[in-house]
Amino acid sequence: MATSVLDARETFAPTHVLVPSREAAATPVTAPRRMPVAILAAGVVGILEAVGLLAVGLSGLDSALSSVRPAGWLVAAGLVFLAGWIVLCAGSAAAVIDGAGRRLLTGVAYGEIGLVVVAMVVATVLPFPLPTTLPVPALGLLGLAVPVGKLLLAGCPSARLWIAAGPRTRVRRADPVQTHRMLATVTLGIIGITLGAVAVLAPVEGAGANEPASVVYSQH
Repeated sequence: MATSVLDARETFAPTHVLVPSREAAATPVTAPRRMPVAILAAGVVGILEAVGLLAVGLSGLDSALSSVRPAGWLVAAGLVFLAGWIVLCAGSAAAVIDGAGRRLLTGVAYGEIGLVVVAMVVATVLPFPLPTTLPVPALGLLGLAVPVGKLLLAGCPSARLWIAAGPRTRVRRADPVQTHRMLATVTLGIIGITLGAVAVLAPVEGAGANEPASVVYSQH
């Protein structure tokens, strides 16, 4: 009798199922990620390498063209190669810092190692003038320091965990121009009025037809 009463009670009584709230499921709580030192160092090395390549290209291009005078297609190929190298160095560093992946960084590092090895072989076999008094092995070790360092930094356990976690979540921020539209409008108006007043009250006089503005300004 008791069993039948319990069965009937279970039949007519509503069942209560615990379901987590939608808001709690939709907004998981995640702790802020801290960038490892190895990732930061690898990114800084890649960015500094890109800046150094750009500086070397800008400073040594004129002297190289004046001393060697290669063909036009060689100059174009060299410029394209240098530009691609700079972009790859900076892009791989940004990808590692963002957590998107380290494949591009390691690929660029392996390519740089191969380039240094080929340059060492060419400098050893051919009578190639060196820009410094250091021997070829020392120059090779100096050239291998940067790509090997990037490989070691990108292969650290902390760097692997950073890459495995994926890219960082972007926090959406309001556009400051849309938020402070009145302030931006007033600032733009003040700048325009100031420039117009300078042009009206202090006009440039005595300028020749072919003289730049800097020369006229220095004369005043």
